[in-house]
Amino acid sequence: MRVVDKRLKVSRRGLLGAGAASAVALSVMPGGMIVGGDGAWAVTASNLKPETFVTLVQMARDIYPHDKVADKYYAKVIQGFDEAAGKSADDKAMFEDGVTGLDEAASAAHGVPYVDVGWESQRVALLRGMQETGFFQKVRGTLVVGLYNNPEVWPMFGYEGESASKGGYINRGFDDIDWLDQV
Repeated sequence: MRVVDKRLKVSRRGLLGAGAASAVALSVMPGGMIVGGDGAWAVTASNLKPETFVTLVQMARDIYPHDKVADKYYAKVIQGFDEAAGKSADDKAMFEDGVTGLDEAASAAHGVPYVDVGWESQRVALLRGMQETGFFQKVRGTLVVGLYNNPEVWPMFGYEGESASKGGYINRGFDDIDWLDQV
């Protein structure tokens, strides 16, 4: 059995360098850019309002929460929503109205917009209240495919990809159980 060290390795120097790079990026960012709260992703919202885009990214993180997955992978899926909104007025209305409804529910319950609700459990409760809507189902359904079919995130989950082109799993460690906690 192979042992894989899955602990996050961040040095003080790397953390300070990332912070400095984020500060520089923020100072030269053009008007249409949106930068995530942790400075880890930057995209251009061309069809949806920037607030809608940011709320959709937070919603995506709350629907499929993974601490190891950076916001940029969620934002990549949400960018697809932005493109769809540019092609269809109905899609644009669904996303804008859905986020408006989510913000209204958050304001009624907590006095702040959805992205400013401090506790994940409170945001999840808001999402449960709207889980039967077409808006929620569209976001959830697109995320499950867009996020988990992305080869860039597979290593974060320990998935090595398809095996058929490499001779199958039989001779490639199908019985590795390194995902179990060490006893």
